[in-house]
Amino acid sequence: MASDDTKDEGGASTVRAVDRAIAILQCFTADKPALSVLDIQKRVGLSRPTLYRLLQTLGASGLIKAEGDPQRFRLAHGVMELAHVWLAGLDKVDVARPILEQLRESTGETAALFVLREQKRICVLELESHHALTIARGIGDTGDITLGASGKAILAFLDEKRRDAILDQVIKPRRAELMKALEVVRSRGYAVSHGEVFVGAVALAAPTFNHNGEVAGCLGVFGPKARVKDADIPRIGAQVMQAASTISEQYGYRSEKSVGGKQPKPRPDRKARGVA
Repeated sequence: MASDDTKDEGGASTVRAVDRAIAILQCFTADKPALSVLDIQKRVGLSRPTLYRLLQTLGASGLIKAEGDPQRFRLAHGVMELAHVWLAGLDKVDVARPILEQLRESTGETAALFVLREQKRICVLELESHHALTIARGIGDTGDITLGASGKAILAFLDEKRRDAILDQVIKPRRAELMKALEVVRSRGYAVSHGEVFVGAVALAAPTFNHNGEVAGCLGVFGPKARVKDADIPRIGAQVMQAASTISEQYGYRSEKSVGGKQPKPRPDRKARGVA
């Protein structure tokens, strides 16, 4: 008799039907919220009869709904109910702490988590470097998102309308400079600043995103320029981006990488100094 169990990458036993149902649910993205049976079949590789049975089961559970002619499927209210329960129990600081700990150990510098509140970035978690000479802002530190790596990492990835409204408040000579800096941040994936908040400090930051794909804040690393050299910036920037991506996924954000696409890689920047 054929078994309904399969093995995952760690060798643990899983239930085939559940694996398939989860694969169907994960087909839907913000870019593709409605899919035909053929669309889903291409993504999960199931036979049409098996797929229809699973869609019927998911529909009966309120997780998927069918609409239109030709018929297309969407996630239904049951998914939102599960998401509400998950969000209610999510402590973002506790989720981020082990990731920040790992980032501090791998870079040797202070790591911090910032959240976005209106036009401010607020430090909600900071793990100081173990070095005697260290740069620290302190939990509760607040700053404008037009300043520093942590601010620009957030501002660069805000929706265009909100970003333009903030930039309109900046005086013209600095506005042009800031817009160029934000273009570099978006292209590279992380922001860099030199002595912009603390004299003698080098800071790097990458944005974090929530389950709606909106900027939630950022993850930053900062240390003294005596220790953080220009040659270190691409390596640390890649580590900050990876840690921020991990936190975002823990918050429910589904990146292109998590749905089968390619995650952009940070580009080594030979002109890192002074561009953010």
